[in-house]
Amino acid sequence: MSASDVPVDVVGRAIRLLLLVGEHPHGITLSELARESGVPVSTSHRLVNSLCREGLVEFEPVGKRYKPGLGLFRLGQQAGQAYGFAGAALPVMQRVTRQTEEATLMSVLDGTHHLYVHYVDGPLPVGVRSEPGRHGPLHCTSMGKVLLAFAPAEVRADLLERVELTPYGPRSITDRAVLRAEVERAAERGYATADEEHHAGLRAVAVPVLRPDGTVFAALSTAAPAFRRTLDDLVAMVPVLQAAASELGVRLPTR
Repeated sequence: MSASDVPVDVVGRAIRLLLLVGEHPHGITLSELARESGVPVSTSHRLVNSLCREGLVEFEPVGKRYKPGLGLFRLGQQAGQAYGFAGAALPVMQRVTRQTEEATLMSVLDGTHHLYVHYVDGPLPVGVRSEPGRHGPLHCTSMGKVLLAFAPAEVRADLLERVELTPYGPRSITDRAVLRAEVERAAERGYATADEEHHAGLRAVAVPVLRPDGTVFAALSTAAPAFRRTLDDLVAMVPVLQAAASELGVRLPTR
């Protein structure tokens, strides 16, 4: 973060510190907080201690690290309930996993990334893991491509110009023209795939969850190790995902 990006108001600085703590579930020191946020150490200390008093942040004396507090967890759970991620989405996603025997994931668009909001683990010994609350790239994940493909035209055009094409996996898309073509194909087919683009040895397929008015709400994905599932295997699961997405589009709150 550059000096010009540092919030100048107290609330903005406190939010910036809270977000940083949330990005470090195993804890972050005061000096690291100050350095990463660009907020002076004395101000960081005062603000993060205020967050501790409210239960949003927890101070761990051993190691002198700040970690997400239970208050932050409670807020996250309340937000998840408001969006229907737990109550409405979980039973549908569990059913998908029973049918596919692989992990089922859900993400929403969040700026120039997608945000993992729900995850159901598969029953097989080796599978795909996900952490709700974490961000993922748009250009090299099946859910990211779907969210791009079904975003409003002006949003899609803007993101296709701005997303960073970082080569995360051995087959990551690093050419903007190739990404545009891939997103166009996803819009035409109604689904997107990722073949070892985000992580080596991982394949995934995703479909959009559309609101009744046709706007995209989220992306729903099945992900599996490449040694167990070919891309054709995953594409064969698209009808299962689409049926679930249609149900979720009706059940999830219209926001």
